[in-house]
Amino acid sequence: MHHREIRVQALGLAALLAAALGFGVFTVVTRSGSLVPRPPVLAGVLLVVMGGLVLWMARPVRRYLRGEATEPLDALRAARVVVLAQAAALTGALAAGWYLGQLAVVLTDLSLVANRVRVLPLLALALTGVALAAAGMVAQRWCRVDPPDDDDRGATGEQRGLERR
Repeated sequence: MHHREIRVQALGLAALLAAALGFGVFTVVTRSGSLVPRPPVLAGVLLVVMGGLVLWMARPVRRYLRGEATEPLDALRAARVVVLAQAAALTGALAAGWYLGQLAVVLTDLSLVANRVRVLPLLALALTGVALAAAGMVAQRWCRVDPPDDDDRGATGEQRGLERR
């Protein structure tokens, strides 16, 4: 099973679309007299924890591909880790964009004290989204199996990288 790598450009586009959506939604919300909601601290914690878990799950695949593992690695497990890494990268990009969209709305009216106190938390949440996207990209890279060289054409699946069970 071959997975296409998610590209930084795709993540940038996802973040840009999420930022535009967030900006649009919260511009409408604030026009009716409401404020941008208080940024949830728990969201930032969850984004960081998810990034750590993705890297932790990708580490055995990386060790196996580098020849440092003592046990064979199931190809299905490795494929699942790649999909998880890509989902994390996309989730992080979307979260970063969403919070940047809110931040842009808040920055349009800093005369309100409520908006001024939201700037740093929204910026922090956007950065945690970027951190999750980066963790997903790193984990994806760790799980990458390069195509075999001409010399490897006769090698078995186990000799090239992953063992099927």
